[in-house]
Amino acid sequence: MSDQNAGVRVALVTGAARGIGAATVRALCTRGYRVVAVDSCAADGPDRPSGVNYPLATTGDLESLVSDHPDAVVPYVADVRDREALAGAAAMAVERFGRLDAVVAAAAVMLGGLPLWETPEAHVLTLWETDVLGIWNTAAVCVPHMLAGPDPGGCRFVAVASAAGSHGLFHLAAYTMAKHAVVGLVRGLAADLVGTGVTAAAVSPGSTRTPMLTATADVYGLDDVDDFAQSQLLRRLIDPAEIAETIAFCCSREGGVVNGSVVSADGGFTP
Repeated sequence: MSDQNAGVRVALVTGAARGIGAATVRALCTRGYRVVAVDSCAADGPDRPSGVNYPLATTGDLESLVSDHPDAVVPYVADVRDREALAGAAAMAVERFGRLDAVVAAAAVMLGGLPLWETPEAHVLTLWETDVLGIWNTAAVCVPHMLAGPDPGGCRFVAVASAAGSHGLFHLAAYTMAKHAVVGLVRGLAADLVGTGVTAAAVSPGSTRTPMLTATADVYGLDDVDDFAQSQLLRRLIDPAEIAETIAFCCSREGGVVNGSVVSADGGFTP
């Protein structure tokens, strides 16, 4: 670690190349963080999880993020289903910057469109492995670095859940199950961390203008993602930067007060 990085807060963000993940990286950079930006960059290639029929982020998306913050962001291509690859990302953050203060698990995919009894098992496994075990893997490899770091009392783990973590959504039973599991994961992690100073929380966005929302519109046969605005008391879609600001607070030292909580950033979601 160079002297210029001494005392600077360091974060690792998954699903970092676009959407809420990218917005979070930008929000943390404006607060002076150094960020390891992790994404599978699977695009529309063969490494996409089974059943995902929309393009995921690309290496170009990740490179663009880095070019906007060249002194603050370090890219790392890894799939959250690959625990060993994630361990490499966490180790690199500590090797390069000497610490790891905040982790944001934002990587996820969307699948749905059928009732539970018609949903293919492969789709259920994809959501479980990516949206749930991906967060589990992220916590498992990152939390030990936080506990061993110079300031555990300032360390924060934040998972991106969903309004689907509190509600049942039509023809999205597997996705709803996965997001409910994220909430349980965070609450269990927070309980395991009692007395250490490290905290864990979840942020549950509502309908946010991201590629995943476009995929959700396709599931429902909607031509315009803005139709989802009718399910929120705001009567508009949420911008990823708005969710990122909420996540950035949860990552801060002051954000420890939401330990074990689910922060509803859903614009007044009413399914």
